[in-house]
Amino acid sequence: MPSPAPTMLSKCTVFPDQKSTLGNLKLSVSDLPMLSCHYIQKGCLFTHPNLPLHSLIPLLKSALSRTLSLFPPLAGRLITDSHGYLYISCNDAGVDFIHANATGLRICDLLSPLDVPQSFKDFFSFDRKVSYTGHFSPILAVQVTELADGIFIGCAVNHAVTDGTSFWNFFNTFAQFSRGASNCIRNTPDFRRDSFLISDAVLRLPEDGPQVTFDANVPLRERIFSFSREAIQKLKAKANNRRWPENNNNVAGELMRKQSNDNLLKENKATTILETWFKVNSKPQTVTETVEISSFQSVCALLWRGVTRARKLPSSKTTTFRMAVNCRHRIEPKLEAYYFGNAIQSVPTYASAGEVLSRDLRWCAEQLNKNVKAHDDAMVRRFVDDWERNPRCFPLGNPDGASITMGSSPRFPMYDNNFGWGRPLAVRSGRANKFDGKISAFPGRDGTGTVGLEVVLAPQTMEALESDPEFMKYATSQL
Repeated sequence: MPSPAPTMLSKCTVFPDQKSTLGNLKLSVSDLPMLSCHYIQKGCLFTHPNLPLHSLIPLLKSALSRTLSLFPPLAGRLITDSHGYLYISCNDAGVDFIHANATGLRICDLLSPLDVPQSFKDFFSFDRKVSYTGHFSPILAVQVTELADGIFIGCAVNHAVTDGTSFWNFFNTFAQFSRGASNCIRNTPDFRRDSFLISDAVLRLPEDGPQVTFDANVPLRERIFSFSREAIQKLKAKANNRRWPENNNNVAGELMRKQSNDNLLKENKATTILETWFKVNSKPQTVTETVEISSFQSVCALLWRGVTRARKLPSSKTTTFRMAVNCRHRIEPKLEAYYFGNAIQSVPTYASAGEVLSRDLRWCAEQLNKNVKAHDDAMVRRFVDDWERNPRCFPLGNPDGASITMGSSPRFPMYDNNFGWGRPLAVRSGRANKFDGKISAFPGRDGTGTVGLEVVLAPQTMEALESDPEFMKYATSQL
């Protein structure tokens, strides 16, 4: 039986505790296409706090107010000037804060089912809100939902304002202030707009704004598959034609280093995956030199094969696997590691269904590896030039039924969010931007190199994937 929707107990506007000194921030060529996307919806599930909710809610509001002073764009609104250029006005207009009750639900009700329960979708505000509406709606909404034995803190944030790197830096800072940290935060956001991503090209939009380009009401199933450290070690060894357990300690170390990069390195290497409007003619070629396949590329290749097989596509059908890259460290001069905004581009890899299934895991992984490695400063600029010749919004979705689009990243510090009563039990998302073939990668909670994939597929495709021997040899359900 479906669970009742949470009951709203209160709603208010939270303002920054200090007035912004930032002027208007122009949207970049990575920001503008996201105007047709839903708001990002991400949040964390926690055990019950060690203080009563009537004390916790004011504490969270205060922490949010302090955080907004360090992230003024989130408390602003979008504006369009007379020339058609779009900006974030850092005008301290404030954000929504909602306190809701869902004490009919327990943590086990949310984490034990095979499919991700629909209840999670009710833990976010701004359901299916399009980012363009940030002209007259808050850029950010925070919802705190009480459970019988826990709490969920969910954020909905405008996708034309943030990417994954920016979002998790905000969320981690929010948690840091909530547990009593000082004003000196670890990763200060950078708001400069002086790179070639800031363009003079004008994006022409319909009078009532852009709309999403996929049917959000199509029936879908959503599961989270977990890949343990050992499973990934074996998978990487297979992709690199090595015997298991050769170099297994090195693989584990690589995974753990990747998950801690955001905290330990000044140069941000976080990689998120987002759909894009660019289509690069990257015909797969056999890679002759020895290529070291990464752990995540090995997982992606396995997924590409499993989903392609599950879809039962004709062998001649062209399939697409989209992996987005963080451009902050790829361009010259480099952007700051915590540049605030979108700084991402998609790297699509194409291969026929017959090639994906007749070749081995290594071949599929090599195609992904080749395209990601080739995405350097020159390629980023080529993408920018292409968009400037034809400014457009992001055609999100899977219109040909043969695409996979990876979102988020196992390198994001999603579990570094201790609000004062422990780390999250789980990270979950809302209904935003969900379609057949949308995958999101999360780090494992234990910090040992496990990876979780939030997989959204058509019901018949999901059923076939669950029965796929190659895929299920490495994947397990994540509770």
